[in-house]
Amino acid sequence: MLIFELAVILLASKIAGDLSVKLGQPSVLGKLLIGIVLGPSVLGLVTNTDILKEISQIGVILLMFIAGLETDVDEFKRSGKASTSVGVAGILVPFALGYLSGTVIGLPPIQSVFLGLLLSATSVSISVQALKEMGKLQSREGTTILGAAVIDDVLVIVALAFVMSFAGGDVNLGMVVVKKVIFFAAAILFGWKIVPWILSKFAPLRVTESVISAGLIICFTYAYLAEMAGVAAIIGAYIAGVAISVTKFKHEVFEKVETVSYSIFVPVFFTSIGVTAEFVGITQNIGLIILLSIVAIASKLVGSAVGAKLTGFGWRSSWGIGAAMVSRGEVALIIAAMGLEASLLTQDMFAVLVVVVLITTLVTPPMMKLFLKDKSPAAG
Repeated sequence: MLIFELAVILLASKIAGDLSVKLGQPSVLGKLLIGIVLGPSVLGLVTNTDILKEISQIGVILLMFIAGLETDVDEFKRSGKASTSVGVAGILVPFALGYLSGTVIGLPPIQSVFLGLLLSATSVSISVQALKEMGKLQSREGTTILGAAVIDDVLVIVALAFVMSFAGGDVNLGMVVVKKVIFFAAAILFGWKIVPWILSKFAPLRVTESVISAGLIICFTYAYLAEMAGVAAIIGAYIAGVAISVTKFKHEVFEKVETVSYSIFVPVFFTSIGVTAEFVGITQNIGLIILLSIVAIASKLVGSAVGAKLTGFGWRSSWGIGAAMVSRGEVALIIAAMGLEASLLTQDMFAVLVVVVLITTLVTPPMMKLFLKDKSPAAG
């Protein structure tokens, strides 16, 4: 069954992506939408099995690893102030409006706070693909978006740990912060000293593709350790890519990883987001879905755009940066699952938020297309 599903996903995602480009949209939008068509909600050709989830996880990790490999480190350093401004403003506005929305619909204060935090999350994996297609990944806007996503992830996870401790969860806030500090310090130190050494030792090995294997070992190790430290695996993969990007092996690793990733893993990731959508039993909550979707999109768009504008971007670029931060993706889904487990979300509210997260993910590519001009043909 898996073999058949992979064949269907690869065929459908490539055709849908091409059609999306012909209609003037990034190819990733077509890949997301075809997932809904293939999934249980429409045709039922693909089901959200555990093994498909694992392949999808590898896909998003490799996607962010590639983004790291393509990052201009000097530009990344220069965009630090802008990334901080975008990341912080992109949390404060969604949190405030999310909390307010929770109180309006009658949620208890702690659940309203949790809703605010969930809506503050950002996943730029979808935005990375749209940036690549528009030739903007290495631009000032692109590096600002990636830096802001790292800041956003860390702040939201720390705040989430704080809320979970108040909600009765067994969470040691101090340990949460310490683990993240240790991870980032170790990741930077290893990236500076150890990563180049590992690649240089693997390069002369008399086996096939030793350098690409070393790159993937570094990527997956960073992703695993990031997850163990309570940081998203995609952030670890991105840092690994940045570490390799400053070595002489950058181009060899990039070319081979891109080929492997876009052949199978990345299309599965994009399509699986649509496959996870289940619309059964949500019609009675359609008003709530519309309300929260508007709040989720507008708050992140405006908050991040204002943050960008305050650091010198023009309004068009600021709106483009804001649009790129709108997608909540897999990060918000993970937080929602944690909320359900901790009884901070009801089953109905969880189902509503899954649809809201999907909507934010679907609107992100066309919004980015609107504000950030297309520079190059679609890739992937």
